[in-house]
Amino acid sequence: INHVVHNGGLYKRPFNEAFEETPMLVAVLTYVGYGVLTLFGYLRDFMRQWKIEKCQNATEREEQKDFVPLYQDFENFYNRNLYMRIRDSWNRPICSVPGAKVDMMERVSHDYNWTFTYTGRVIKDIINMGSYNYLGFAQKTGACQEAAAKVLSQYGAGVCSTRQEMGNLDKHEELEKLVARFLGVESAMAYGMGFATNSMNIPALVGKGCLILSDELNHASLVLGARLSGATIRIFKHNNMQSLEKLLKDAIVHGQPRTRRPWKKILILVEGIYSMEGSIVRLPEVIALKKKYKSYLYLDEAHSIGALGPSGRGVVEYFGLNPEDVDVMMGTFTKSFGAAGGYIGGKKELIDYLRTYSHSAAYATSMSPPVVEQIITSVKCIMGEDGTTIGRARVQQLAENTRYFRRRLKEMGFIIYGNEDSPVVPLMLYMPAKIGAFGREMLKRNIGVVVVGFPATPIIESRARFCLSAAHTKEMLDTALKEINEVGDLLQLKYSRRRLVPLLDRPFDETTYEETED
Repeated sequence: INHVVHNGGLYKRPFNEAFEETPMLVAVLTYVGYGVLTLFGYLRDFMRQWKIEKCQNATEREEQKDFVPLYQDFENFYNRNLYMRIRDSWNRPICSVPGAKVDMMERVSHDYNWTFTYTGRVIKDIINMGSYNYLGFAQKTGACQEAAAKVLSQYGAGVCSTRQEMGNLDKHEELEKLVARFLGVESAMAYGMGFATNSMNIPALVGKGCLILSDELNHASLVLGARLSGATIRIFKHNNMQSLEKLLKDAIVHGQPRTRRPWKKILILVEGIYSMEGSIVRLPEVIALKKKYKSYLYLDEAHSIGALGPSGRGVVEYFGLNPEDVDVMMGTFTKSFGAAGGYIGGKKELIDYLRTYSHSAAYATSMSPPVVEQIITSVKCIMGEDGTTIGRARVQQLAENTRYFRRRLKEMGFIIYGNEDSPVVPLMLYMPAKIGAFGREMLKRNIGVVVVGFPATPIIESRARFCLSAAHTKEMLDTALKEINEVGDLLQLKYSRRRLVPLLDRPFDETTYEETED
């Protein structure tokens, strides 16, 4: 499905996304592959039960056989019999800065991936196509590293207290004022962990009697935060504005279940860039719906801040929108800024409320000073406040790398998901055997990639996910593309039939949306 949208004048730029349909034969063979693996899994479990095959997985102790099991044995079936076959594709230990190239410790397994042994050899200069190092700030030399080292010698590594007690440093205050200026909002607050920024702050904003409308592909941190809040959760189809508007209408018309009272609050949860699909939120339409139905908008910019927009200010700037139209602007420092932690930006009243009621603020230890300095230096670099144009050049370089890499992969015949401006590039693998094979073959050719399968993706939509960086040179990308092309031919991964069916562009102000078959 190809989206080329200029919807009702809301978009100031073309919005091109492609999600090519899975070929029928590939889908059938993928299901057959999982079926065969499952059958062999049951056979091997039977053999383990009768001691024909050695049982290496965790089991309850003999003296606990009459206890209620701590975990259900069948729940571990997938890990034992499917994941274990390709476990070597994950958790690979690197021993260098995760920059454009990395060094990786070589490991081998002599028992089919149940255990690993390190050989002592280090594989040097692997082209890193997996880290979220969008702007190339993961580095061990340069202004950021020097500033962080200086702060480390002055403040030490840890704060040993929460912000509300003895852990509020001048550096924290400086960071929050800088982030607020960068985002164009009244105030901002920083947290020590990106995941907890979502999971611990959403419960502070909504609770029982409130309604959360969440995109079906939202990150686990948003899902967890929504569940912890106690609010009612309803899911809308990914980036589908008809589905979202239908839920908003139903919520206003029918109110809460049983009592039919109006909802206290309606909060829409979306992400800027979806990290498995490579798609960008249709933010102009979401904001228009939010205003039309008087609801609130929570925007997670973990992957889009720094990576989108002419000056790296994220998806809001990418679409040329007003930051004030987004009620809660959330993002992380772990990707574009090469650090750790997260932030929430918005009106001063919102941030003052969260300082008191957020579990992340009240109970979590403050951010480490060298990490804070890394963020401050990188943000100033992006804004040009360091007196250079390095930051803006990196943002432009990332955009160029993204378009070049995506275009070349499509020309080769791979099925590539997502928006043409998204630095997250999913390449579809589909079949379970090809997940491990692709990761291994690429590593043989000194290319480090991330492969993803069920349950992180739908069962027939396994994929490799490339994350582009401003630190990648054209030579690096050409080398990676050459090897990807070779492995694609070897594993027969070029499934694209180039039959991209454009969606019917419907004007936004239509009031009668019906569920449509894509």
